[in-house]
Amino acid sequence: MLSMGQTLAQKIIAAHLVEGEMRPGCEIGLRIDQTLTQDATGTMAYLEFEAIGIPRVQTELSVAYVDHNTLQNGFMNADDHRYLRTVAKKIGVHYSRPGNGICHQVHLERFARPGKTLIGSDSHTPTAGGIGCLAIGAGGLDVAVAMGGGAYYIPYPRAALVRLSGALRPMVSAKDVILAVLRILTVKGGVGKIIEYGGEGVKSLSVPQRATITNMGAELGATTSIFPSDETTHAFLKAQGREADYIPLSADPDAVYDEVIDLDLSTLEPLAACPHSPDNVKPVRSLAMTKVDQVCIGSCTNSSYTDLMTVAEILRGKTVCPEVSLAIAPGSRQVLTMLSANGALTALLDAGARILESACGPCIGMGQSPNSAGVSLRTFNRNFEGRSGTRDAGVYLVSPETAAVSCLTGYLTDPTTVPAVPPVPMPETFFLNDNMVDAPAPADEAASVEILRGPNIKPLPTAQPLTDGMSLPCLLKVGDNITTDHIMPAGGKILPYRSNIPHLANFCFEVCDPDFPKRALAAGSGVIVGGANYGQGSSREHAALVPLYLGVRAVIAASFARIHKANLVNAGILPLEFANPSDQEKISLGDTLTLSGVLEGLTSGTVTLTNQTTGAVIPLICGVSERQAGILRAGGLLAYTRQNAEG
Repeated sequence: MLSMGQTLAQKIIAAHLVEGEMRPGCEIGLRIDQTLTQDATGTMAYLEFEAIGIPRVQTELSVAYVDHNTLQNGFMNADDHRYLRTVAKKIGVHYSRPGNGICHQVHLERFARPGKTLIGSDSHTPTAGGIGCLAIGAGGLDVAVAMGGGAYYIPYPRAALVRLSGALRPMVSAKDVILAVLRILTVKGGVGKIIEYGGEGVKSLSVPQRATITNMGAELGATTSIFPSDETTHAFLKAQGREADYIPLSADPDAVYDEVIDLDLSTLEPLAACPHSPDNVKPVRSLAMTKVDQVCIGSCTNSSYTDLMTVAEILRGKTVCPEVSLAIAPGSRQVLTMLSANGALTALLDAGARILESACGPCIGMGQSPNSAGVSLRTFNRNFEGRSGTRDAGVYLVSPETAAVSCLTGYLTDPTTVPAVPPVPMPETFFLNDNMVDAPAPADEAASVEILRGPNIKPLPTAQPLTDGMSLPCLLKVGDNITTDHIMPAGGKILPYRSNIPHLANFCFEVCDPDFPKRALAAGSGVIVGGANYGQGSSREHAALVPLYLGVRAVIAASFARIHKANLVNAGILPLEFANPSDQEKISLGDTLTLSGVLEGLTSGTVTLTNQTTGAVIPLICGVSERQAGILRAGGLLAYTRQNAEG
């Protein structure tokens, strides 16, 4: 029986703990029940799983989704999909076909379970926290190891509670809740924490609303976010034909949190995250004179049945402003089918909406780029500069209600200033048809399954062993809040090469310095210097694998985002932090930097940097766990896993 005084997350962690202690500063290893991958990260994850050498997955459930690289304007994406389909069939993974929907929406609908652990090779995996699942975004190699039965390791997180009271007013939505939290905590405020939602206000939020909030918890930098599993969860699972998956789960009344934020839902108003950060949040009413060129509704944040039904009711009988392009992407085939069956799809089409397939699409720059210097309202989770595919576009993150009303007026419009549409009731029964999810071959038939690989699928890069002293040039110097979109951009031009690291390398850091790849290859090896929160955003391990290919041996930053730091370690790249953040000013592009005491520093936690160009001596922190030190000594997680298996 679990002890009293535990938070909701602590209960799930305790039930899945296989290594470490539940105390601050300790690294813990968790048994993983479920994994998910998507096609932009999945090809590398399954290549890594194959390289480990385990024939079948060991999890309760693993699902491979195709939802990112669905524009097939060449053979590359189609070849990757074929590889994913065949490797999934062979190794015991379910395969969600293109068109079946966005991984997080489908997983919430059909697979996520309260009390289970889930890791996914996508930073928005915490969406499933809306159903009471401990769901964490991770790098592909971590997912591959978990599929093979290995534990998933994280620093033991601090516990933060967002205590909700009241209920949302009409035309104010769950998106406004998470934007309000982002305004309070910023994109760095959740680092090292699990954000739990509690209080009486939780009862007023549906599972899709809760999932919107946990989805964008990724933008806080949080390890994950989670809601209790209660009667609302029970009703949702019952409507999905999964009543047997329900268990009640909540924090103990005397649970102790490291931080508590009180939020009265009834006081919230429509909010917008302004360019170019999810925490640049302002009231919509203060932006009323902002002319809008494009509106995109969808993504894993806001593409549920209730979201799009609300949009349909706002648009019903009206016409989109002629100067606005409206695109809508339903989150799953379930959602699209239900909209079609009840006539809501017709209302959207009649209003002038362009209906996209059930995929990520514009959220990752895969089509629907706005016009030059255009203003695009999006119900998405990220608005980093250039992510839309148009470098000088201004992207605002808003709720479906704000997006729908604004596409009619042509200006960013507070939806509470127009007549409210009635709340959309949760269906008693969802449309159920899983025929677009292919089951894997039985274990006794797996040997006969051929894995099909296209010419765009290239071998994994490998790390050079660390040495105690390394003299390396500074190849690049960047500032604070560098995202994985800066390091390794998305978009229709680049995403098809996710399984081709050598070609992908041509685009590394092109947003910051287009000459970086050529300079790095010419140097052969080197160091990147960055500021605070380096590597925030997506979980894409390509942001570590591509620098590895380009010869990057170490990244020195003021601080790191959690997933990216883990990905650097897994790739065999040394992550170091300035003991004094201001010391980054003592390094310039092109300086020769000597790192001393590296191997000892993996244990002691300190490394010395000497700038040979200027003579400055700079103390660095090597904040890695004993396990991560072993990974770095071995030359990356893949080599480390093989060594342990052989040992």
